[in-house]
Amino acid sequence: MEGVDNPRARRLMFSGRDMAQIAVFAALIAALGLPGAITVGFSGVPITLQTLGVILAGAVLGARKGTAAVAVFLALTIIGLPLLSGGRTGLTALAGPSAGYLIGWIPAAFVIGALTARILPKYPIVLGLLVNALGGIAVIYLFGTVGLLLRTDLGVRAAITTNGAFIPGDLAKVVAATVVAKGVHRAYPGVIGA
Repeated sequence: MEGVDNPRARRLMFSGRDMAQIAVFAALIAALGLPGAITVGFSGVPITLQTLGVILAGAVLGARKGTAAVAVFLALTIIGLPLLSGGRTGLTALAGPSAGYLIGWIPAAFVIGALTARILPKYPIVLGLLVNALGGIAVIYLFGTVGLLLRTDLGVRAAITTNGAFIPGDLAKVVAATVVAKGVHRAYPGVIGA
């Protein structure tokens, strides 16, 4: 980062440590796809553990690095790597009913990261739960519902109610991510700002 006089350009650059953290979280999202997926209901959208990785990326790394980790992961799937649960690629997923959910991962990580930065350094559990639920559930469901409307013959009500099958698992992911993020921010207080 030496030699860059423009502070705005400096903020857009990533240090070696930043890139390592981004790579680790992109790999975490990929690893959380290994257990596979469960498709419930008639929407064709699978339940996976990978959204846990998306929530963690935002909650631990912050908006900039967390969003970058999700973007790196999605870029790898779009170029053809079968990193999505069930060995799917990004091109396959983007052509199907789960496209909106997948696209929603990027703004979800950003929202979680931006709001997490506001509740630091203490990272209160209740606020952490709210932040992770807003980004990890509300934002992803919003994009997912729009994707269902565009990719399927579902009406608005059916597309919205389809999300009901995901709520219990996603609430568990929010709780797990919040507990992990609280521990990380207690042990490494500057990880988002670093």
